[in-house]
Amino acid sequence: MSETVWGGDQLDLDAYLERIGYEGERAPTADTLRQLHALHAAAFGFENLEIVLGRPVLLDLKSLQEKMVGRRRGGYCYEQNLLYAAALDRLGFQVSGLGARIRMGETKIRPVTHALLQVRLDGEDWITDVGFGGEALLEPLPLREGVEARQGGWTFGLVREGADGVWVLRSLHEDGWFDLYAFGPEARYPADYGVFNYYISTHPRSPFTGRMVIQRPGPDLRRTLIGTELTLTRPDWSRVVRQIPAEELPAVLETDFGLVLDAQDAAELVALHREQPVA
Repeated sequence: MSETVWGGDQLDLDAYLERIGYEGERAPTADTLRQLHALHAAAFGFENLEIVLGRPVLLDLKSLQEKMVGRRRGGYCYEQNLLYAAALDRLGFQVSGLGARIRMGETKIRPVTHALLQVRLDGEDWITDVGFGGEALLEPLPLREGVEARQGGWTFGLVREGADGVWVLRSLHEDGWFDLYAFGPEARYPADYGVFNYYISTHPRSPFTGRMVIQRPGPDLRRTLIGTELTLTRPDWSRVVRQIPAEELPAVLETDFGLVLDAQDAAELVALHREQPVA
């Protein structure tokens, strides 16, 4: 198999599919895409533990497979979507990368730091993004003006903005539509994500360099652990919030987020949060 932009030729596809629990057809169809997205989102927690533990975030496919498939860890947007893109590429999907500006309900213009993917199927474009964390899509969304989709207990929508090809992904909150991020048509590549990743994983103003951020979206429950504060949010927007003692963090990461830490990482994480004041 010849080398590809997304590295599908380097992927252990069988191991990846076993990790997410996919046993269906391997043809590049809309149904396959939908199942892969849903299963990947359910299998891999969103996490920045490498940064918290003082290690670099590696984006080469060998490292991503070793960490996420072999060690049953997760990752944030670049890690998640690069591994996913390799799988889609290997299965014969027409994949391209995009970059987004995070909004999270604000109009402030932030830099392009989020990675998402676009897939072209039967003449139609879809966005598929398994790396946005707590409010991430649970399935692909057709790239169409005004589209709305119910995914589990959550509703998402896409709108066009202005005349320069900008799209806005929105989530329906209890008080109306909430902008998640805005993205344009410019193609992005693994090399671009490497630059974005360096900033996000090292800059002191990055939301991921100062505290632990762990998230897991689900059809009926969104789990978020920021520092030591665990928040469980249901589709009716009811929330349960509690503080997690440092000693319980490894167990909560495994049971609530599906993240398995080895003994050394678990010990380092507990020690780190014993030294910090409770959030």
